[in-house]
Amino acid sequence: METINNLSRQNHIDIGINDANRMQIAQGLSVLLADSYTLYLMTHNFHWNVTGPHFNTLHTMFMAQYTEQWNALDLIAERIRSLGHHAPGTYKEFVRLSSIAEVEGTPKAMDMVRYLVKAQEATAKTARHLFGFVSEVNDQPTADLLTQRLQVHEKTAWMLRSLLEE
Repeated sequence: METINNLSRQNHIDIGINDANRMQIAQGLSVLLADSYTLYLMTHNFHWNVTGPHFNTLHTMFMAQYTEQWNALDLIAERIRSLGHHAPGTYKEFVRLSSIAEVEGTPKAMDMVRYLVKAQEATAKTARHLFGFVSEVNDQPTADLLTQRLQVHEKTAWMLRSLLEE
């Protein structure tokens, strides 16, 4: 018969990253999740509300961006759970954790693009900030996730910035 100590040890996570480091990574990923969710919501809002001569282009582009972002949310949250922590999942938590401010009202189309450039860059900075620590503690799965997110956010910011060229 197994003892209580043996049962509790079965729930212990032993993946080669200590508890304190897993907690620090999960906290960093929670900020990334909050930034990513805020960016997703902003992009979806702009998709619904864009108007003007660039409507079709922006409406379609924003849809592709929020769809990609939506899929990334699950990957980030599941990595937090894999590290043994709960992922934030309320607006209150996202507002508290996010480095991206909510946009008030309905901006003009090119202002939407400007807001999204800043939000994409902010999300990239959040991922990059965590990357050094993740590399230091040898967490390759999180490093891979961060690399993928950095690539998407930097490329998307570039594409959006290109729309602002005269």
